Amino acid sequence: MNISDSTRESLHVRLPATSANLGPCFDAAAIALNLHLEIRATRGEEFSLHASGRDPEICGQLRNNLLIETYCNTLTAEGRRPVPLAFEVDNGIPLGMGCGSSAAVRLGGVALAAHFGQLGWTGERILAEACALEGHPDNAAACWLGGFVSATCEEKRVHAARLPPPPEWGALLLLPHQPLATTSARAVLPDNYSREDVVANLQRATLLATAFAARRGELLRVAMQDRIHQPYREEICPLLPLLTPLAGDAGILGVALSGAGPAVLLLVEKNAFPVARARVSELTKMIPGLELLSCELEACGVAYL
Repeated sequence: MNISDSTRESLHVRLPATSANLGPCFDAAAIALNLHLEIRATRGEEFSLHASGRDPEICGQLRNNLLIETYCNTLTAEGRRPVPLAFEVDNGIPLGMGCGSSAAVRLGGVALAAHFGQLGWTGERILAEACALEGHPDNAAACWLGGFVSATCEEKRVHAARLPPPPEWGALLLLPHQPLATTSARAVLPDNYSREDVVANLQRATLLATAFAARRGELLRVAMQDRIHQPYREEICPLLPLLTPLAGDAGILGVALSGAGPAVLLLVEKNAFPVARARVSELTKMIPGLELLSCELEACGVAYL
């Protein structure tokens, strides 16, 4: 959809959360979840922002706000003066948990710039700009397209392929109390890997994509195993080694860090949600400050409302 040809004075956009890596697909694949960031923007005399939902004190600040910075910087880079906007933001995406919050915000900011700046950008260009800002295409592509998405970049172009999520699968997200910066999670990774580890990840990544395409849930226990990033992040994401043994039991199909963590994603058979939630709650009952969310796998990507 080319939204920037419109002359409307407002824009209303909804963007889903995403969970990337899914174990072996480091910086390469993600799924969309039905937790949403909703942005309403209208031309104004000056910038203003009202936030509701999760973390309103962060989402509602005018200074150091990623949404406003992305919007303004995108227009400035194109030689356009940013139009002041009145924002209403309703955020349902956990911040700093590995649920694609920055990708959703950056996509929203670029889409707003394309619209109010009359840039004439296609959806492909909006996605490419957001991926460049993110530094990797997985979260942004899944947010834009919905479903299970694998993606790569070639120069300034994003190549992405989407699979609809199996309707019989859902997800649990276990969120610790403290967020984790992606930069901190990347800092613990090594510079080099053995051929054995790389081959093992390639095998599981291709198996994971095939499992989604064929709706083979029994393959996810193995397909979501990883040797590239998760073993190195266990110390700063201690929920992962605690929950990994649940994969393949109680309707829990597979377990992995959500993005760079610290949240853990569990893909679950929908008819097993009560049992799976009970198992996770029992295993983690002594850990304070945890939040357990039940999610649908989101088939839709960005929606203009």
